[in-house]
Amino acid sequence: MERPCVSWTTIVDPADQLSEPAFQADVYAESSAVMAWLQGENEGQRARLVVESARAVYCSELTIIECERALIRAVAMGLYRQDVAAVLRVRLHEAVSSWSVVRLLPEILARAIRPFPLEPIRTLDAIHVATALHLKSILGDFPILSLDDRIRRVAEALGFPVRP
Repeated sequence: MERPCVSWTTIVDPADQLSEPAFQADVYAESSAVMAWLQGENEGQRARLVVESARAVYCSELTIIECERALIRAVAMGLYRQDVAAVLRVRLHEAVSSWSVVRLLPEILARAIRPFPLEPIRTLDAIHVATALHLKSILGDFPILSLDDRIRRVAEALGFPVRP
């Protein structure tokens, strides 16, 4: 069986210190939470705390693709200058370098095309949930870090705790 993760090693962004109880568990980081953290949104600070207190962080290759595309889109729409997007891109890759990145394996894609307990769910959201289910079959229970209401509802219906 192919290994589900590629491990990249460096450090998670060690930004300001906010107090929140220790978490100390594995977590799956979905794109909405990662982008909120990168962009400095209020909910993003809570997401950062979850990541910093996690024992291990997992994300899909899709998370990286979606974050990169969001930065490209923001520049194209005039929301960010190229230099600002470049700084956010570096921050993204520094964080992800210490996470386990799950490949888009055939079994994940096969699960994503099947129905979920709460429909409708968008295609990329289905891939995130399918990735989390794949990890759950290997690692056991862990929370999903997401700010997307659709993903949060489906994840809860499947028995995942959600953060933040």
